[in-house]
Amino acid sequence: MIINKIFRPKATPTNQSQAVADNIKRSLLKTISWRIIGTLDTILISWAITGTLTLAFSIGFIELVTKMVLYFFHERAWSKINLGR
Repeated sequence: MIINKIFRPKATPTNQSQAVADNIKRSLLKTISWRIIGTLDTILISWAITGTLTLAFSIGFIELVTKMVLYFFHERAWSKINLGR
């Protein structure tokens, strides 16, 4: 069942460098998937406000790049904070 896959505890890597590499890969994948959702939202809102699809895609592209970079560093900073763990 998919719920079991989502909430099932994962085995932890025995090698510290492998754990760091997995965490970075996970952060990158989370960054990309979240930005796809966020960028589609921005494009739709921009299109609704401006009425111009070309302008909406331009705004969406700029937002995509800047927010991916910001989110990645935000995620990496939070990985170093033990608050809530």
